[in-house]
Amino acid sequence: MTRKYIDCRECPSDVKCSIVLSADTEDELMEAAVQHAMSVHQHTDSPELRAQLKTMFHDGAPPA
Repeated sequence: MTRKYIDCRECPSDVKCSIVLSADTEDELMEAAVQHAMSVHQHTDSPELRAQLKTMFHDGAPPA
């Protein structure tokens, strides 16, 4: 099983967020990423948001 991660620094934002989230499954990572996007970046959960987030998923561990 390969871990997945998403790095918030890859998405331009006024918040200048440096959070990196990782999980063992895409479903778990998606739920964490959606919660982060809603609570920190004021996004609304939608199919479009989820599709955009999924394009930002990477395999493995985030770079240091």
